Amino acid sequence: MRRRKFITVLGAVTVWPLVARAQQDRRRLVGVVAGFSKAEMQPQLAALRSKLSQLGWTEGRNLEIDARLGAGDYQQMTAEAGLLVGRNPDVIVTMGTPGLNAVRYHTKTVPVIFTLVADPVRMGFIDSLARPGGHTTGFTNFELSIGTKWLELIKEVSPKLARVKVINNPANPTASQMSPPMEAAGAAMSIQVSTAFVRGADDIEAAILGAAQQPGSGIIVIPDSLLVVHSELILQLVERHQLPAIYPFRLFAVRGRIAYLRSRHSADISASCGVCGPCPPWDQAFRLAGSSAEQFELIINLKTAKSLGLDVPPTLLARADEVIE
Repeated sequence: MRRRKFITVLGAVTVWPLVARAQQDRRRLVGVVAGFSKAEMQPQLAALRSKLSQLGWTEGRNLEIDARLGAGDYQQMTAEAGLLVGRNPDVIVTMGTPGLNAVRYHTKTVPVIFTLVADPVRMGFIDSLARPGGHTTGFTNFELSIGTKWLELIKEVSPKLARVKVINNPANPTASQMSPPMEAAGAAMSIQVSTAFVRGADDIEAAILGAAQQPGSGIIVIPDSLLVVHSELILQLVERHQLPAIYPFRLFAVRGRIAYLRSRHSADISASCGVCGPCPPWDQAFRLAGSSAEQFELIINLKTAKSLGLDVPPTLLARADEVIE
């Protein structure tokens, strides 16, 4: 396979082994395809460049990086992926299931390294975790069962929680599969879980407003680039209506939200939340391989919790790796 002739994977970062160093006289083309915006991808691209530079690959000398980003528009991302494939890249790094789908739509031969893809075996992207096969490899971060953990955490911080609205994007095949297990888990926990499928800002606003009109409501945002693009809108609405919420990526927590729960499994799974929740540190996904051991890191922002009138239980504070006051 062409992939094994000149590349290997270091935590979804593309690198060339020492045996290929003699071929550095030819400039290699590394493509990147993701559904996020240019601003959101800057840390990831910087991490990719940094790692490749450490390994002797420098843009302008023996390396070119061509990033094609969709900013939440999957049709545009698929079109850009086609243009990238037309350039015959040596390897493509994708982010998220839609990014991987966009590339696979155009090629079955170009080597692909995926990141932030949930359950790649079930989705048919690889044959198995041990032996991916084909032209695609990478690592998985979210598991469909993590939704149960989100429900447990939001219930622990907000004991009076009676219902949860899951904000989801129907255009993301993996994201859509996360709702049914959460709805089943909610029934077992006496929490009414329903899903609002959104396609843009208007749908997001209507879904959160609808939840705010029902007492005892909370919000869970599913991992998806469209929802990241509209993250500020989501955060503003959640804060305006004083709703406990769980978000899938750390950037929500960095913007002053209550908690950041980080779980590592094969790569880095992490979580941020308006109350608590999980999300992946994207630059790490582009920089290094994750550990096969599973662990969680929980960071709680008490200041934000108090602003929402939430009393974080001492038992949860005791489990936190860091408490911001």
